[in-house]
Formats: sequence, C-alpha cells, structure tokens
Amino acid sequence: MGKENDFSRLEINLPGCMENYRYFRSRLEPSTRLLVLVKANAYGHGAVEFARMLEDAGADYLAVAYPVEGVELRQAGIKVPVLVLTAGTDFFPEIIENRLEPGIPNLCTLKALCAELSSRGISGFPVHIKLDTGMHRLGFMTSEIDELLAFLHGNSIVQVKSIYSHLAAAEDPGSDDFTLGQIRMFRENADRISSGIGYRPIYHILNSAGIERFPQYQFDMVRLGIGIYGISALPDVKLAHVASFKCNILQIKHLKPEDGTVGYGRYGHIAPEGTVIATIPVGYADGIDRHLGRGNCSFSLNGHRVPTIGNICMDMCMLDITGVEAKVGDTVTIFGEDPTATELAGILDTIPYEIFTSVPRRIERVVIR
Repeated sequence: MGKENDFSRLEINLPGCMENYRYFRSRLEPSTRLLVLVKANAYGHGAVEFARMLEDAGADYLAVAYPVEGVELRQAGIKVPVLVLTAGTDFFPEIIENRLEPGIPNLCTLKALCAELSSRGISGFPVHIKLDTGMHRLGFMTSEIDELLAFLHGNSIVQVKSIYSHLAAAEDPGSDDFTLGQIRMFRENADRISSGIGYRPIYHILNSAGIERFPQYQFDMVRLGIGIYGISALPDVKLAHVASFKCNILQIKHLKPEDGTVGYGRYGHIAPEGTVIATIPVGYADGIDRHLGRGNCSFSLNGHRVPTIGNICMDMCMLDITGVEAKVGDTVTIFGEDPTATELAGILDTIPYEIFTSVPRRIERVVIR
C-alpha cells in the first residue's frame, strides 16, 4: 500500500492471522465452506493484502460491504468469489462486469438487478438471498417469501447461490434463546425457498461468535469476521493478535513548571518536579480518539506504559514519559499485544471493531511474515 507516513504503521502479523484462520477452520466440518469478511478495508487491516493471503489459504468466499470494495479486490487480481453484502441498486454494471455476487435483501433490488441482467442478455447470474430473522436491518421477512418465490418461479436470469441471515447477539449467552430462535426461523424459511425454486443453495448464518458458540448450526458455510482479526467470543480463548499500531517518537522535551502547559486548551499540566514529554506522529485523524487524551489511556514505550498528556491533536499527541529512558525514533505501541485494542475499546465504551476500523488508509500497512 502507499506510504504516506515514515513514522507510523499498522503491522499485520501474518503468522498470527493464519493461526486464527486454522483455529476457526478446526471448528468446522471438512465439507463446510468458509467465507471471510474483508469489508471496511478488512476491518482496517488492509483488504487487498488480506484477500491475497486468504485466497492462498483456501478461503471459499470473501465478503465486502459495498461494490467499490469488491471492484478494488478484482482490480488487484483477486479471483475468489466475492459476496457484496450491501449491493444497493446503483452499481449493477460494476457488479456484473467484475463478477461480484450481490446480496439481495428485498424484491425491489432483485427486480432491478434482473432488469439490468436482461438488458445485457445474461442468465444464471449468482445472487445471495438475505433473510431477516430478527436483526431487523436488511432482508426478506417471513411474510415476503411467497412474493419472492412467485418472482423466482421460472426465472432463469438469476441463480440463487446462497441463502443467509445474520445473528444479532451470538456472543451473548443471555440471548441464546433469541439466537436459537433466529436459527430455527432461518432454517424454516431457507427450506421454503429451496423447495420453491427446486434446488438447494448454500445456507449460512453463523458469524465468528456463532462459529465458536453454535458450531452445530454451521450448515453449508460460515462467515468469519472479527475472529480472524484476533477477537474471540469465548473468555477462555486467546487468539493471536494480528494488528499492531506503532509509531516513532518525533521529539522529546524536558519541561519545567514555569514552561506552562502542554497541548491545545492547556489541559496538559506539568508536574512540580518537571515533566518529560514525547510527541508522536498520530492523532485523531489516525484513529486516536480524543477521549484517549488527558491521561485517559497509556501506550507502550520500551517496556513501560506511558500516559497521554493534554488533548489529542489531529496528527500528533503527547505522552508523559517521565522516568522512562527513551530517545527520538524509539517505537511506541498504540495497540497490539500491550495495550490491546480491547483495552482501548473498554476505555472508550465501544468495541474492538471500531478501534481497528478507525485506523485510516494514510497509515501504512506493513505485513510481517
């Protein structure tokens, strides 16, 4: 990927990623297909790099959110089938020309796609039917299946490649009754569709948490998302850390009380005995949330945890490194082994997904093999 910052990088641990891939693969029957999500730039990790690795590893499918993400993979030479989860209706030419496979959540989208395919003289185009089993975001409701089947009857323009749904709370033991209800509804409605069209497509409903907690319902394929990036739904499972956000110290200052304060708004206060600060080249434009400033979190430097001081700036932030031996150019770890993305997420009352996906493309992704 393009290099825009000589100091900052997101290191991608390829052996760790493959370790996680093998862990999830081991929970599946040999015949179960494995789809891996690389949407949102592979959850911030670098979509093209991850797609190449997963293609080599034998993933059966990749999935992206939007057509533009699938086009990027095709332009990079990725050949594995790609499911577009949010196909919309405005990019059918790109989907068709790049051999992408759209998820179909409603009859309006399906009719629009069929019109486009018909105008091009295309038949047997692969589509994936999304069912709403309780997430209530996208997908066909149970009451809409008869109308779907009426449209699909005798329709040779599309081929239903798979039927799928999405679990809303598979990671939460307190919601297990709801999850099992989703799975029952999915099976019933998927079977109705299979019976109506006269053939059985691929079934899939399990996400990462579902693979770990409900492997008995893996059906024909599962969708591996956050799990491959190192986050488990099981408290006793420690997956390999895949991404480490690191940068190098730009400058060190030894400040005295009379030097005043540190940073915007003067929220960084110098200790009576003086404070040593290090400035690093990452800020809120790089995914360092402003709420992590003012000492609310600490990063790793030479085996020590050092807190933020003052407000986070757009492209930089300052750390209180008093008492820690350090020099310009030393490495600071924002998240990785220590601290973890999960720890930062806890401070911010969010989830690791947001920590990962907040790292922008201007931060170079470096694959560690």
